[in-house]
Amino acid sequence: MNWSNEAKLAGLLHDLGKFGDLFQARLRGEESGLDHWSAGAWVALEHKCAAAALAIQGHHIGLQSLAHADLKRLNPKWLAEHPQSLRMTAPDTQTLKNCFTDDSLTLPHVRQPMLGNSLNATVSTMLDVRMLFSTLVDADYLDTEAHFEGDISGKCYRPSGPGLDAANALKSVLSNIEQTQAKTTASLDVQVVRRELLKACLQSAERDSGLFTLTAPTGSGKTLAMLAFALAHAAKHGLERVILVIPYLTITEQTARIYRDILAPKFGAEFVLEHHSMAGVGKENFQQDNEGDAGQPSHAERRRRLLAENWDAPLIVTTNVQLLESLFSNRPSACRKLHRLQRTVILFDEAQTLPAQLAVPTLAALSHLTASYGSSVVFATATQPAFSHLDKTVMETKAPGWQPREILPNPAALFAPMKRVKFDWGSPDTLVTWDDLAEQLTQLPQVLCIVNLKRHAKSLWKKLDDPATLHLSTNLCTAHRQNVLTTVLKRLAANETVRLVATQCVEAGVDLDFPAVMRAWGPLDAIIQAAGRCNREGRRSQLGQLRIFAPDDVGYPTDSYKQATQIAQMIFRRHGASGMKLDDPAFVTTYYRELYDLAGTANSKESKEILKVIETGNFPEVARLYRLIKQDAINVLVPYTPQQVLFKSLRAQADDTGLTAVWMRNARPLTVSLYRPKDADPIWDALLPVPVAGWKQREQNDWFIYAVPEHYHPQLGLVPPGTLNTWIG
Repeated sequence: MNWSNEAKLAGLLHDLGKFGDLFQARLRGEESGLDHWSAGAWVALEHKCAAAALAIQGHHIGLQSLAHADLKRLNPKWLAEHPQSLRMTAPDTQTLKNCFTDDSLTLPHVRQPMLGNSLNATVSTMLDVRMLFSTLVDADYLDTEAHFEGDISGKCYRPSGPGLDAANALKSVLSNIEQTQAKTTASLDVQVVRRELLKACLQSAERDSGLFTLTAPTGSGKTLAMLAFALAHAAKHGLERVILVIPYLTITEQTARIYRDILAPKFGAEFVLEHHSMAGVGKENFQQDNEGDAGQPSHAERRRRLLAENWDAPLIVTTNVQLLESLFSNRPSACRKLHRLQRTVILFDEAQTLPAQLAVPTLAALSHLTASYGSSVVFATATQPAFSHLDKTVMETKAPGWQPREILPNPAALFAPMKRVKFDWGSPDTLVTWDDLAEQLTQLPQVLCIVNLKRHAKSLWKKLDDPATLHLSTNLCTAHRQNVLTTVLKRLAANETVRLVATQCVEAGVDLDFPAVMRAWGPLDAIIQAAGRCNREGRRSQLGQLRIFAPDDVGYPTDSYKQATQIAQMIFRRHGASGMKLDDPAFVTTYYRELYDLAGTANSKESKEILKVIETGNFPEVARLYRLIKQDAINVLVPYTPQQVLFKSLRAQADDTGLTAVWMRNARPLTVSLYRPKDADPIWDALLPVPVAGWKQREQNDWFIYAVPEHYHPQLGLVPPGTLNTWIG
């Protein structure tokens, strides 16, 4: 549908209230506490443009509600008792409309409004409203920015980000793949699979846009193959950008670095945009830096932040939280980038991590993007979630269904040649003590052991009490984790003794290649990911050994993780070791079907609740309910000993200038994320909040400095006494 006239109407009316005398007094500093948006929203309603009315009403306070009763409250006679205790800028809308006409302004005729006459709220119609809202908010922000960047000669608009140039970008990616393949030490079978995967991706890129799946084994070169698909697909259909969506922050940073190394030399630093909570973009409250000269961000840094605010870049690497929660948000800052999802290839890596309890509204929104906005969506993973059975349920939300096409003509054919591991399935009913497990590990000179909880990793590491044993978890800051991985890789390459005890943080995006791996019973996809760290390149003379065990100290990071583990164990009891065909995509699909049926994905409490609220058209409540991560987290700058110079420098900068985008980016190597502790938790005694730049008396509650150096263990990372419940698993 062409909604350009309604968008134009929203742009013309969004500041209608600024014609009022009271607003003119506000500009002189004589008034405050004014509502300059509701009058324009009411006029939009008079023109039957409810979507425009919502966008206008929300461009400062966020999208509200499209319920008929709530829209009626935009009537000026209702606003005498204003919900935000504000005053209108003029006594009536007619006065404002007269000023509008006196300025020779006219409103376009909207023949077919976006929402029509029914105002029925669905996932699709609410996303349409957010799209219109996105264009209005972005245009308003850009215009305001141009005003403040301008001078006596007028406004100064920033240059747009670079275009995609998909065909030439594809050439660079293919050239890099060819160079990498020429130097690889992987086995011939692995090399063949990687070539076949790339070939299939390039061939499928010729197909019509829409929904796709890419089911490819670990170690098959999926990271660059799916980028090649996206660029070839964009070149074929004239699409405008590529967005890669990743569940884990560590992989987001790593993948963005890979893409930048390939594309930035030819297309410039602005071609790849990395956007997530640790990328230094910050919240909308931090848009004013007010830094001193010494702390001023560079022009390139400031430009990067501006482009990130509205995703004005051809290739964006972001997180599940950043993209999916924006699709259901009501906030101007989160929704501002949504119009960039039009005519875009959206790649979801490790798609099995999408929250099953939110699957139905998520799939409905993504299918609407492909059907109405000319985009393509790809779910890529070695363990493809069985979402196709939700097709009918998705259609019941009034959205298009979910019937994606597989990019690979025969995914199973690529899994068989990638068989690099022999599985040793320990019964889930035979429990192993940490002492017994430590004894088994000491018999293996090179081994990775993955457990489900950080306290498990700590206990096992202590039992081994061996300088050849290293520890890895997200309680180590990024710099610390990188140092551990570098040590592991060197020891593996030199054929030295090395044992690594890790949590599941090592299971995705970490290119380790151990001859033996031991894995605590967990979800089937986690076990498959663990297998991807064993004989990864397939160049060993014998198959790698993956042993699955059940620790007697039973524990899981979440209830859903526990439930998925129990389904995996149930399937093992049913089929036995010989029936655990993890290299068969159909077998994995069966696992997911049983998991989703047990979890009640289509009828989960969360899904029912959010779909019910969507029917009411309540944007703030939908945003509150659609949360991928239920527990709030904080970022903590930690005193990692080998980086004490950087730590002390950042602490001094925090005291001098406060929290800035530059500071956040520089702090990334020394940052640990924790679940927000309870108010009475003693850890707060060690946490110093970083003040907001330019607001020395104003504290924020997301970034802290850890002030007790002895709590940062040289092997275990941040270990606050008595606060293990704050660890993110």
